[in-house]
Amino acid sequence: MKAMILAAGRGERMRPLTDHIPKPLLKVAGTPLIEYHIMKLANIGVTDIVINLAWLGESIVDYLQDGEKLGVNIQYSWENDGALETAGGIIKALPKLAEKDEPFLVVNGDIYIDYDFSALPTLTKKQLAHLWLVDNPSHNLSGDFHLKAGVLQSKQQAEMKGETALQQHCFTFSGIGLYRPSLFDAYLNNQVMPLAPILIAAMNKQQVSGEKLSGLWTDVGTPERLQLLNEQLQGES
Repeated sequence: MKAMILAAGRGERMRPLTDHIPKPLLKVAGTPLIEYHIMKLANIGVTDIVINLAWLGESIVDYLQDGEKLGVNIQYSWENDGALETAGGIIKALPKLAEKDEPFLVVNGDIYIDYDFSALPTLTKKQLAHLWLVDNPSHNLSGDFHLKAGVLQSKQQAEMKGETALQQHCFTFSGIGLYRPSLFDAYLNNQVMPLAPILIAAMNKQQVSGEKLSGLWTDVGTPERLQLLNEQLQGES
């Protein structure tokens, strides 16, 4: 299996910290966010990693180089004309990721998790994606997707089906997903493309599964969240 770490974002909400440091290199407990992901992937034997780059990407290359010091092989996918949004970045990197229709793992470079990736599911031939969801944080209280019995739906689709207790089954996308290359087949000519519409189209065909992620998860999207996370981890040490 191969993996991709998304690291091309500008990190506007993180300014001024990200004026000179790309968000994936911001440190949590003394270690850059992106390095945690790489170490976890290496620990489960996922050593072929693609990282997409745009804003201050040279700093990430300078720090990680080819990945040898962390026991992995890193390839870079440059988005020289600006960030392509999530799906656009994945589509551009597909030639480096796709092996037949074997699933690959994608992780947001600006999240912190204590999940170790050791229990990755096996997708059926019908499944095009598997997403990990989390309890809704204060900045996304309504959630992103409806999860019930391992099946993911958009909130609109769940409402149309009259799902009961809708809100208690709505969770936030963690930024971790397992995808088949064929999920993107209809979108290969799209240069700039968000991921949500692609996932929702597959959900409407019941091709996306999901599970709830337990443990610590933080979308390190603001300086305040970064500070709180560091304080939390220091309190646990």
